[in-house]
Amino acid sequence: MADHPTAMPLTVPPPSVTVVLDPGDDAIHTHTALAAHHPPSGRITLHPGPGTTSETGLAHDLLVALGKPPLLPGRFPGGRQPAWEAATAWLTALPVTRLTVLRAHRLTARRTMRLLQLQARTGIHLTLVCHRPHLPAALHQALRTADYSVTADFEAARRHYYGTPIAEPPPADEPAAPVSRWLTLSALDRLVSYDSPRPCADPCTPPPIAWRHRPPPVPLTAPTAQRVARRLHAATAHPRLAAAVAAALFTGASLQQLATARPCDYDDAAATLALHDRARYTDGCAAHPVPPWSGIFLRAAACFTRLLSGEDQELLAAPGDRGHLLRVAETARLCPPQPPAARRKGPAGRVEWDWRERQEAERYEAMPTSRVRPPSRR
Repeated sequence: MADHPTAMPLTVPPPSVTVVLDPGDDAIHTHTALAAHHPPSGRITLHPGPGTTSETGLAHDLLVALGKPPLLPGRFPGGRQPAWEAATAWLTALPVTRLTVLRAHRLTARRTMRLLQLQARTGIHLTLVCHRPHLPAALHQALRTADYSVTADFEAARRHYYGTPIAEPPPADEPAAPVSRWLTLSALDRLVSYDSPRPCADPCTPPPIAWRHRPPPVPLTAPTAQRVARRLHAATAHPRLAAAVAAALFTGASLQQLATARPCDYDDAAATLALHDRARYTDGCAAHPVPPWSGIFLRAAACFTRLLSGEDQELLAAPGDRGHLLRVAETARLCPPQPPAARRKGPAGRVEWDWRERQEAERYEAMPTSRVRPPSRR
């Protein structure tokens, strides 16, 4: 199936593209560029997979370089995965400033144009490494309208891989703790709640959340927030699903209420997320403070939604995304408190997301009839 480019809005003029010529295909260029790859320091090195010429395949390679699964769950219009929109959203939200692309002489003109569009949207410093003595025709054609410079000097190339001044090679990352251990988070208790708030049809500027009808979720400790963020980044490339799980953890909201948020409901400068509930199933329309660890996910979701569909679609997961959302949480090994073994309804090892709802329903059914208020009569 052919790829169909989606227009990406241009912002300020992007920095000049750097083309590095490596006439002898010297291993030192490849090794140095790969050694510079360190996303926490803002540097990504993309080594495109061999044997593919599709634009979507290049976007998948970029998502993998960002530490994410290459595929986005869910169905999309026309069957086209919005992989470039997802990559653009993450590069917009993450503190990444440099992208080095190896084997650029193998890029088709259309794949190069995708990278130029990405640079225009994100303002990232783009370096294309051509392991040939001259620019191939496809690369030359794609760069005709771009501001670019060419260098064959290794030290100059190294400065582009690392930035100026050259950053010291980062220390080896500490091995991440195995994610086989589940994190039990009470804030996820209401994720599959049966409440059903709807978005506000008219303009709505909610006040700060007052927590009159339920206690606020317990804030994550700094180490737990770090573990949660790392797990969510690795669990999915879908910005909206990752942001929905993050939002559930600081709002304690259900999926139905999370789905009321639109891009305009996230204020990055004020670090607030507005959720709507005009019928007051819970605390009504209210603005929730966004903790720093989750801001990246909200920024990525806002960018992704605007690239795909503008301001009128859900900022976070929609009710129809419930299955995908729960799978993302389970992939990240995040779950709400679970029932004791004797009260489980499903097989051992399966997360029971509706345990809290069942508890409340059972308590209500066990109430004496005299305590249940009869319907009023006029």
